[in-house]
Amino acid sequence: MNFVWPWFLLLLLIIPLLLAVYYWILRRKRRFAIRYSSLSIIQEALPKRTLWRQHLPFALFLLGLIFLITAVARPVAKIEVPLNKTTIILAIDVSRSMCAIDVPPNRLTVAQEAATSFIENQADGTQIGIVAFAGFAEIIVPPTNDKDALNEAINNLTTSLGTAIGSATLKSIDALAEINEAVAPSGLNLRSEEIETGPSDGLYQPDIIVLLTDGANSQGPHPLDAAQQAADRQLRVFTIGFGTADPREMTCTRQQLGSDVFNGGFGGGSRSGFGGGFGGGGDFRRFLVIDEDTLQTVADTTGGSYFRAQNADQLYEVFLNLPTQISLQEESLEISVAFLAIGAILVTAAVGLSLLWNRYP
Repeated sequence: MNFVWPWFLLLLLIIPLLLAVYYWILRRKRRFAIRYSSLSIIQEALPKRTLWRQHLPFALFLLGLIFLITAVARPVAKIEVPLNKTTIILAIDVSRSMCAIDVPPNRLTVAQEAATSFIENQADGTQIGIVAFAGFAEIIVPPTNDKDALNEAINNLTTSLGTAIGSATLKSIDALAEINEAVAPSGLNLRSEEIETGPSDGLYQPDIIVLLTDGANSQGPHPLDAAQQAADRQLRVFTIGFGTADPREMTCTRQQLGSDVFNGGFGGGSRSGFGGGFGGGGDFRRFLVIDEDTLQTVADTTGGSYFRAQNADQLYEVFLNLPTQISLQEESLEISVAFLAIGAILVTAAVGLSLLWNRYP
């Protein structure tokens, strides 16, 4: 358990002081009774009280005071977040290299099938958003639990040139910021505003980003700068490097080819002109090398994990294991109200018992 205002716990030093005062008062009452025998006789005539009745009200008062002081310090507990409270952003690389056929029929088709299978296996309350990225990133489906809309968007993905991994991370942050007020939009320098940032305390937002790519960043913000923004917002990024080291030629369907200038966005595939696909993989090999070091660092920086998948089975297994990773995440929950309520009850009980037991006929 952590505290938002831990310095208020210094008020707990009052407790031993009150104990000392209570002990001094008891000793003083005994001395007073000895010096004035008439008072002693009166006390002997009064109903006897057991020791626990004599000290219980004060003990309850001290315990209640401890709870009240703790409430002022604003305690924060770590709790596991149920999967149906999680929002997942799938950031999928749709660069032209996803047409490589080293994973038959091609990388994009297998990624689409694995993503739709992942979507179908999620709990009904889980919200999922889709970010597609090539030369730039675009939110093609804001977070929703409409699986039909998600699957339709996945199946209509189209390719283009470039790989902007950093832009994809920042766009994913913005998609989460739209529905989670605890997540600041990208671009805000949280550190300069003296806001406590980063997952150093082991607490994370319930939302995550799953980023799949088959290459290296070629333009846009640096992936590690974007990863730091995710870490500052306590968002975990799970990265997936997809494809083999031998991409061979590239062939996409007419629908997957798309427009290089994104006139219709990532979700509206080109359905005319190019025939069945294109070849000439040799010219594109320099774009097909997975930057595993960067993907690993992105995951480490944000508290996520990096996965490597070289074929369809491995990619399916990665997506299959993601819910396990997600369900283990924790978020912080302030529990000041609970401490305040318990403290108030204990203090009230202490005062009530003191008045009841010290009332003489």
